[in-house]
Amino acid sequence: MTLRNVAIIAHVDHGKTTLVDQLFRQSGTFRDNQRVEERAMDSNDLEKERGITILAKCTSVEWQGTRINIVDTPGHADFGAEVERILSMVDGVILLVDAAEGPMPQTKFVTGKALGLGLRPIVVVNKIDRPDARAPEVLDEVFELFLNLEANDDQLDFPVLYASGRSGYAGLTDDVREGDLTPLFETIVNHVPAPGLDPDAEFKMLATLLDRDNFLGRILTGRIDSGTLKVGDPIRAIDVKGNKIEDARCTKLFAFDGLERVPVEQAKAGDIVAIAGLVTATVSNTIGTPQIKEPLKAREIDPPTLSMTFAVNDSPYAGQDGDKVQSRVIRDRLEREAETNVAIRISESAERDAFEVAGRGELQLGVLIENMRREGFELSISRPRVLFREGPEGREEPYETVVVDVDDEFSGTVVEKMALRKAEMTDMRPSGGGKTRLTFSAPSRGLIGYHGEFLSDTRGTGIMNRVFEKYGPYKGKITGRQNGVLISMEKGDAVAYALNMLEERGILFVSPGESLYQGMVIGENAKPQDLEVNAQKSKQLTNFRASGKDEGIRLTPPRRMTLEQAIAYIQDDELVEVTPKTIRIRKRHLCPHERKKAARRLEDA
Repeated sequence: MTLRNVAIIAHVDHGKTTLVDQLFRQSGTFRDNQRVEERAMDSNDLEKERGITILAKCTSVEWQGTRINIVDTPGHADFGAEVERILSMVDGVILLVDAAEGPMPQTKFVTGKALGLGLRPIVVVNKIDRPDARAPEVLDEVFELFLNLEANDDQLDFPVLYASGRSGYAGLTDDVREGDLTPLFETIVNHVPAPGLDPDAEFKMLATLLDRDNFLGRILTGRIDSGTLKVGDPIRAIDVKGNKIEDARCTKLFAFDGLERVPVEQAKAGDIVAIAGLVTATVSNTIGTPQIKEPLKAREIDPPTLSMTFAVNDSPYAGQDGDKVQSRVIRDRLEREAETNVAIRISESAERDAFEVAGRGELQLGVLIENMRREGFELSISRPRVLFREGPEGREEPYETVVVDVDDEFSGTVVEKMALRKAEMTDMRPSGGGKTRLTFSAPSRGLIGYHGEFLSDTRGTGIMNRVFEKYGPYKGKITGRQNGVLISMEKGDAVAYALNMLEERGILFVSPGESLYQGMVIGENAKPQDLEVNAQKSKQLTNFRASGKDEGIRLTPPRRMTLEQAIAYIQDDELVEVTPKTIRIRKRHLCPHERKKAARRLEDA
């Protein structure tokens, strides 16, 4: 059977996983009467809830005697390391572009990686049935993008298909509105080269994905670069410098068939397989015969740009919700994460019982925290900090390319707010339908906490996309949150009478009956200063009846923040307390005297 290995790459929400669903259905991978969920490849709970792909996953379909191994990749820049690793497993890429939105920042980021490896792209203009589709302009933008990324002549001579992943058809012209995905299958078989590797040479494979199984232990996935592997063969793992890591035996060998990992007895060069039997080998290690000396070249992963402090939860309510609260348990969990996720780096913090976790962005670290809280962990999380570095001309900080689509009436406000955050506008153009597309180059530091403000400014209609651009000169001080917060003075349950009095002070984050403690943030002050308030104060009762009817208390519903919103909202002197049941914002120092001392020390420094 002939073989093709291909990755599907695109910006978030451009329809990769939906298209893979249709490839499954039309290749006969699913039975006609088989019940299959939408976006079958998004298998973990967070992916289903958020509707985004977080982890790169391998699958395969058969079409007219050809096995097509497909790798579905994340569309968000924060999970870009997943894409960077798996590109070494494939021989071609399908670049999916929305017929209305066109190439977006993540498209540029991933396409640059793919072209740099010499992979030849197939361009699919997806969602061609959208009423606001503008296929010819989008195709011009893709060609312009390839030119900017210095694609070679072979890569510029790419085939183009027009498709609707949801409806399951593709065609060679932009007026296609029916049919099936046969043109896409044919293009993959004709355009993507076969692996062309030597099955008779010594066995070698680069590990690109790592998984754990309760029964089989560590499972490493990758493409066999040369030779043949059978179950029971002795194998050796070496690192990028050629040093031996461990000797073992291949206890299980899996190939991919649809959504399943299927055990096989042997696999040869070009196959994408998963191997069990190794104990310490990890991503970017080379696995081969016991005689192996030379490692395969592992692709360099872009460095993290953002870090947070994960600390033990030391609030008055610590240990009430979760059962994993000790620093030792937190350290073990973070080290396990760093093994499988090569874009995350863990180090000991200067603070007691705390760890520095560096990653690509707020969403990537937010997903890690969300997974941990669902596993029963309790944590205190600090405000994200960008990672500076020393360049030839002094201190440098990370910059991001920010693409914003807003209604015309809000574009002035967005430009003004971005200017306050030291962003420079690089492009401004109408995008049709009364919308404007703005492109900025902005320091990552200035964007922390801006997304919520951006949604308020654009009445929830704006769309913002960000991707790491470069390290550039340090931009100096950037103003953060403009408002102070309301801080609880006492420990106890919130009372409706007190909250009613506090509503005129600002926006509340809590409801009556919620458990509060001293130093906990319960709302946003309308003024720039922090304000300590008593949310437990109750109405004094007397024997006298009021002449009028008692006033009924009607409270405005409190503002509830998601984990990412809370992390983006806090300042340097605040923490997010994360437990399996609650997300609270608190001051770093709960006692007001300690807060004053810390503020004075900061002023003196």
